[in-house]
Amino acid sequence: MPWLQLILKSTERDAETLSDILSELGAASVTLRDAADQPLYEPPPGSTPLWDTIEVIALFDADQAIEPVIQALGRALAPRTLPSWKLEPLEDKDWQNEWIKYFKPMRFGKRLWICPSWTPPPDPDGVNILLDPGLAFGTGTHPTTALCLQWLDENITGGESLVDFGCGSGILALAAAKLGVRHAWAVDNDPQALSACRTNAENNQLLTSITTCAPQALNLPPVDIVIANILANPLLQLAPRFAELLNPGGRIVLSGILGNQVELIETRYRQWFQLENPVQQDEWVRLAGIKK
Repeated sequence: MPWLQLILKSTERDAETLSDILSELGAASVTLRDAADQPLYEPPPGSTPLWDTIEVIALFDADQAIEPVIQALGRALAPRTLPSWKLEPLEDKDWQNEWIKYFKPMRFGKRLWICPSWTPPPDPDGVNILLDPGLAFGTGTHPTTALCLQWLDENITGGESLVDFGCGSGILALAAAKLGVRHAWAVDNDPQALSACRTNAENNQLLTSITTCAPQALNLPPVDIVIANILANPLLQLAPRFAELLNPGGRIVLSGILGNQVELIETRYRQWFQLENPVQQDEWVRLAGIKK
């Protein structure tokens, strides 16, 4: 079935109002898109920021009369003026398969591959993880995840115990288990992430090697490795907890850090850890070290 895309230029003030009204008027979907390539990195706790300039994109059936939609939007925003808008036809496609063809197997380091389930692993003798994109963060495409996967490939020798704190899809715990750790604990405060992690562990025959839990339920003897791909503020807050979780001589791996946040993180963690030189990919940095 062909579609029509109604695209409106908006501001943060009006974007959610427009989105709600478009949904009420029968839009099949409504999405918000950055109209000015403005990055949003780490919001304050409890906030949900949007970009300053936003495109609100509504998808309608091709036979939808658009003029009544525009009139209803204008009335809802009055006395403010309705922002500029345009209408574009959208070709009918099998969007699931269209999206799938862009997600390919990826290698991290020398041994480790992340492979979608619909593609045979390029290296059958490699360390292959089957992982499809889903609702929980973490497929290896983001530099923060890639930096952690590279560290695991280079440093796991086998038999270690590991905590993946802020596990998302569980990709780091899965990789660690496939590379030979004795056991991995995948920790997240999002039940959806824990569910995704368990599903991914099952798909990779790793259910006995990975335990999922919320942070408050994590109660175990000190481990050999703690890896956390989150963001700078929670990393700062969790430093004492990570030190508590690790054996003396244990390894800490931190990612989700921007270049201008490195000094702050290093200052905080040096109380407990001897840190190595930062490793950077694009604007993101990985820090690793050993517990004193």
